[in-house]
Amino acid sequence: MNDKPVFEIQKNSRETIRFRLGEFKGHKFLDMRIFVAEPGENGSLAQDAAPTKKGLAVSPALWPQFKAALAQVEEAMIKAGWIDLADPE
Repeated sequence: MNDKPVFEIQKNSRETIRFRLGEFKGHKFLDMRIFVAEPGENGSLAQDAAPTKKGLAVSPALWPQFKAALAQVEEAMIKAGWIDLADPE
């Protein structure tokens, strides 16, 4: 798997969601996984984060459906008042 993330989202102070392109036994996929930074020796977080079992792999064949699902989820969140696209935060 390509260890270099395509994109990262800081979930909280210890967890990061990493989006990576991967391949396993000839099958390509987008891997979205939570990585956790372990505490270092002096109490600060270590530089290297470890992958967790919490994640999702999406094959390129499913990408159009996945993208459409995200658009529908976004629309539902807007209607529910959970997000406001006019507000950058």
